[in-house]
Amino acid sequence: MRCPYCQHTESRVLESRSTEGGQSVRRRRECLSCGHRFTTYERIEFVPVTVIKRDGRRESFNRSKLLRGMVRACEKTGITQRRLEVIVDEIEIQLQQKFGREVSSSEIGELVLQYLREESEVAYVRFASVYRKFQGIRDFIETLDDLKSQSSVVEASESVQPIH
Repeated sequence: MRCPYCQHTESRVLESRSTEGGQSVRRRRECLSCGHRFTTYERIEFVPVTVIKRDGRRESFNRSKLLRGMVRACEKTGITQRRLEVIVDEIEIQLQQKFGREVSSSEIGELVLQYLREESEVAYVRFASVYRKFQGIRDFIETLDDLKSQSSVVEASESVQPIH
């Protein structure tokens, strides 16, 4: 690793630590020439994912674009920016594992909805309204009915007491 102070190419690692949930490694180094200490980070380089848009266009996956859309949907819901970043990290990992090099925008949208359903019903409906291109109140009502029936199923299964 090249020293940022003297450009010497040899250094020794003083300390290594896993960061970002194991997605990167932080290393504290010391230059063998000038003695300055500096920090480096190593990250896994993911194979770039291509998103296939609804109209057939292809573009590179844009993490910040996804995060922006989620932030908009989650405004005033109490979900922190940090939590949204963690969700985007998890979505990126799933994209790499499940889809490889190409994924449709609809598959990404469905992943986001799965996470938002667990976080906030309001954020879920907001995101769904844009992602699914709601045309009117009927689309909102259908989505709310779906949420209501899903939560009723969960509540019913939680209220069942085991027989002893």
